[in-house]
Amino acid sequence: MRNMPAVLVVEDESAIAELIAVNLRHNGFRPTWAMDSVSAQLEIDAALPDLILLDWMLPGESGLVLAKRWRDNPRTKEIPIIMLTARGDESDRVAGLDAGADDYIAKPFSTKELLARVRAVLRRRVPEQAGESITIGTLVLDPSTHRVSFDAKPLKLGPTEFKLLHYLMGHAERVHSRSQLLDKVWGDHVYIEERTVDVHVKRLREALDAAGTMVETVRGAGYRLTAKPIVPVADKAHA
Repeated sequence: MRNMPAVLVVEDESAIAELIAVNLRHNGFRPTWAMDSVSAQLEIDAALPDLILLDWMLPGESGLVLAKRWRDNPRTKEIPIIMLTARGDESDRVAGLDAGADDYIAKPFSTKELLARVRAVLRRRVPEQAGESITIGTLVLDPSTHRVSFDAKPLKLGPTEFKLLHYLMGHAERVHSRSQLLDKVWGDHVYIEERTVDVHVKRLREALDAAGTMVETVRGAGYRLTAKPIVPVADKAHA
């Protein structure tokens, strides 16, 4: 039981929650059910799950509010979150990802797809353990300790952002299309849209703070990490 990944299912519809729980249980996971924001927070306060399946529409506080709160809390910041919702428009998907979700599944969904996404997100959560530290300018990434620093200042990155940065730093100055990044960083991207890359690049830039300008958008091509000097805003005004 201890080796079975714990999944917190936050879903107010008992029939859907039971269906998800049964399939998770039969496929090597340990599900726990919470029907609203209050019970979900109690479960997390008691024990951190390995992953959260979070319904958008909940009694009381919405899943969107919960995702933002958990991403802002150091204790829960790195728990992978998959949003479950009947809201399937692109703007809603982007809102869910911007709130901190690692993936997004629109209802109705097949249990096979759900399980594939759960496994994919959990795989991405595992940090890169092999390889030497990578240094570009004063940006340093250490795979063995899962630490990133800039100008000797520690930076906090989520698991997906860490893996994305690791790949970009390992292939600096090269331009990578969204589909290439999906293949190299996410690996099994059959269910993941290219727009997801944009959201995680935005999140990576924010986490990198001043070093965020090193991640460049190449119009019509994709993204690259460059070691070019970072010009302060004040200096740009006089350039």
